[in-house]
Amino acid sequence: MRTLLSRATQVDPSFNVGLGLVVILALAEIFAVTSYYIGRVRPVRTPAQAVATTVARPAAPPVSTLAPPASQTAPSPEAIAQTPPSLVNQLLREGVELRDRGDTTNALARLEEALESEPSNVMVLEEIAKTYDSMQLYDKSNEVWRKLHDIGPSAGQAYELADQRLKLGVSAPAATDPGMASASLDAASHRDLGGNPEGAVMGITEVKATETPDPDAETNLALRIGIKKQTGTTVDHTKVKILVEFYDTVGDKDVKLTDADVNYEWLTPKHDWTDATPEVLSVSYLRPKTGVGSPESSLSETAATVRPGQKGRGKGSTADSGKRKYLGYRIRIYYDDKLQAVQAEPSRLLQLFPAAENSSAQ
Repeated sequence: MRTLLSRATQVDPSFNVGLGLVVILALAEIFAVTSYYIGRVRPVRTPAQAVATTVARPAAPPVSTLAPPASQTAPSPEAIAQTPPSLVNQLLREGVELRDRGDTTNALARLEEALESEPSNVMVLEEIAKTYDSMQLYDKSNEVWRKLHDIGPSAGQAYELADQRLKLGVSAPAATDPGMASASLDAASHRDLGGNPEGAVMGITEVKATETPDPDAETNLALRIGIKKQTGTTVDHTKVKILVEFYDTVGDKDVKLTDADVNYEWLTPKHDWTDATPEVLSVSYLRPKTGVGSPESSLSETAATVRPGQKGRGKGSTADSGKRKYLGYRIRIYYDDKLQAVQAEPSRLLQLFPAAENSSAQ
């Protein structure tokens, strides 16, 4: 019995070796499993952090939404310069340029076209009035100045100019210098409603040019000139001298007194200025297609000198070489050898050929 118990409690060495191997394998397997799970957890955490960062920091908007291009906020000077002007401003500019060049007819056409688009445009009305003044068509200019005056102070400087014009009877030229403006107004106060120097007894009330279609003539036109004495004056018709001169361009360059056929005729029967109504003179210009006018019908340097009571044609001069074309006219009125009124179309003829204060000095 004692022998059996001692054998049962004795441990086999091979059992211990096997048990040790099992424990080692178990530890190895546990270590492998632990390493595997640790390796899986680290890659998963990194994307999660990236996702969290993405949510916390939204993507920046495109650059175009943060700062629009400079061309959208501030146009370049070149782009501004290329902006086309309005039709009215363009017509206004063309009208002023044509008037400055002496082409008042086309200047008025441009300005009237601008006025049709904007009937209350103050700048257009002012330039129309100034153009009529430059033509000495004071009745027409006064109508326009009255329109400006009726607009009231809202018209600004144009209203003040119209007020001065209607009070003084003549245009007061615009001047930026106060001293110059004062001098202009002082000079204007010494002129009468006809635009003549103080003390003048006669003035031009109207000049109307009418061209007649003529198959045998290059140019066939007539001037209708109204001449009126000033109120309260007495006129000796023997002291009245009227000079009507037509001018041509020669070779599209030179400006010379015409050699066309010029005739004049009084349309009013008495033309002695015994009453206040204007006396009307008609002066015709005829250039045949076949050539220049005859020497006896051409104009001399004094052109058509008209004396009341006369009826006839201008004196003669030799013809100049070169192609001639009608340009315009100049009218001068003298009384008792003193200049009373002068008018020209185009107005630059007054600069090319200034009027002498005395008829004897021409």
